[in-house]
Amino acid sequence: MFKKSLFAIFVLIAFAFLSFAVVEAKTVVKYGHVGPPIHTQHFGALAFAKYVTEKTKGEIEVQVFPLGQLGGERSMTEQVQAGTLHMTAVTSGVLSNFVPEIGIIELPFIYPNRETAYKVLDDKEVKERFARYCDPKGFVFIGYTENEFRDMTNSKRPIKKPDDLKGLKMRVIESPIFIDTFKTLGANPTPLPFPEIYNALQQKVIDGQDNPLYTSILMKFTEVNKFATITNHILTECPVVVNKKFWGALTPEQQKIFREAAEVQIEVNREGNTKLRATTVEKARAQKVEVYVLTAQDRAVFKKALNPVYDKYREVFGAEWYDYFLKKIDYYSK
Repeated sequence: MFKKSLFAIFVLIAFAFLSFAVVEAKTVVKYGHVGPPIHTQHFGALAFAKYVTEKTKGEIEVQVFPLGQLGGERSMTEQVQAGTLHMTAVTSGVLSNFVPEIGIIELPFIYPNRETAYKVLDDKEVKERFARYCDPKGFVFIGYTENEFRDMTNSKRPIKKPDDLKGLKMRVIESPIFIDTFKTLGANPTPLPFPEIYNALQQKVIDGQDNPLYTSILMKFTEVNKFATITNHILTECPVVVNKKFWGALTPEQQKIFREAAEVQIEVNREGNTKLRATTVEKARAQKVEVYVLTAQDRAVFKKALNPVYDKYREVFGAEWYDYFLKKIDYYSK
């Protein structure tokens, strides 16, 4: 009887030990971004997490932290580079502070339409170039999330031409291209973290900001900014980067799953944005926001005003890379 009891105890201990080992074997991955929890960017990130968990049969659990819970975009990028955060989706403008060449995504008014932009960004050669530029900086580039094409809101006046921006204090992301773009147009660009925008608008620290109009509605910026312009001036794609050392610890099969999950993520994100765009202007106007949509002629005027920006960044990025990227845009726009 004693031997049977002893054996049973041994079995229970062994089972508990093995169960503990299984739990310990699970890898928990932290994934941060600044999109709000009700934004399609976050829905895409959740789809990424679900795909990885399912395909690895629970061996890897991806925990998603939206709205800058783990820090601002620059901070999270630094954390990924240092290895204290596994991965982040960061606007290419902010990432350009670490990987200058990737900032080319956000040159103002360079895409004739959304379809062309997607074809360029999804081009295999372009993605390989992004990966090559990220690698020596400690990042593994695996795909994108998307905020959207950016628009402008402000509390002072309608923006229909570059002169309308003169003197306006406009919040921008901490990106050289954004700062130079708004300075060239005569505005006073003010970099601020995304979570601080509403209070800054409400307290008149800034006059306006640039974000996709739907994001401005979600974040209630349109409560205090009653002038909006559909400019589609800059496409905010957010490259997804993973810490290089962590990536190297994954098996080839796990790396493949991460890349597949990134494809699922951007598909969910873009499909969600497509649905939301259909009602965005209507929702803004229902909030008594005066909305102006730039015409093709208006866009041409803005683009001409930004020639100094294009000249500067052809040198910053290097003529070869700059010309290569713009030729891709030209190729896919035909």
